[in-house]
Amino acid sequence: MNQLSITDVSQYVEDNIGTFHQKRIEGLTKLKLNRVLGKKNPYLFKAKFVLTAQEIIKSFTDAFISSQEETIFGDWLEGLAIFINTRVYNGWKSGIPGIDLEFDNNGARHIVTIKSGPNWGNSSQIGKMIADFKTAKKTLRTSNSQINVVAVNGCCYGKDNQPDKGDYFKYCGQRFWAFISGDHELYTKIIEPLGHQAKERNDEFIISYSKMINRFTKEFADTFCLTDGSIDWDKLVRFNSSASG
Repeated sequence: MNQLSITDVSQYVEDNIGTFHQKRIEGLTKLKLNRVLGKKNPYLFKAKFVLTAQEIIKSFTDAFISSQEETIFGDWLEGLAIFINTRVYNGWKSGIPGIDLEFDNNGARHIVTIKSGPNWGNSSQIGKMIADFKTAKKTLRTSNSQINVVAVNGCCYGKDNQPDKGDYFKYCGQRFWAFISGDHELYTKIIEPLGHQAKERNDEFIISYSKMINRFTKEFADTFCLTDGSIDWDKLVRFNSSASG
């Protein structure tokens, strides 16, 4: 085990956080109105008495972007976790399907699947993860039958006070960052570097976001608003949910 340098972590964040912000903006430029409208629940917005094109566009789009950003940042945090573990335990990005990280510690090979938060999947997705763990263990034991393999679902934030799940361990938040680094306070130490150039990057994002909202609002009004300016809910629902569409 090597001593983790928080300076190295800060430098990694500064060197790589731009990737997250760039992908946020790229996500906006690639986003299409039809995709957003097809993914969200029009009945909900009718029930909430949404009346204007811009309001419905912001509601639909913000919900979509929030989900997209969670995925993008989750992938970025996975890279940070692997970087930290490599520095401390000489871990490596796994080549086994369904496994993100491998490292050796206390006489065991740890295989880790990294997720953003604790509520990341339904029962079938969790079942697939367990199946991936079992396959990975068989793969590793083919070359070394004596190897002790420990499966872990690591979550970058949140809590789970019952980490032993039988087939695997689930470490969330502080437990996860301590598990991969040996530092029980790392989960608080990494928050400050993440703000590197956040305001400047967010100003750039807001400009792209505003253009997209204006563009989508015009497109929506042209397609889904009646001549008196009201929303054509029948046409919107048909676009979103018709079996023939």
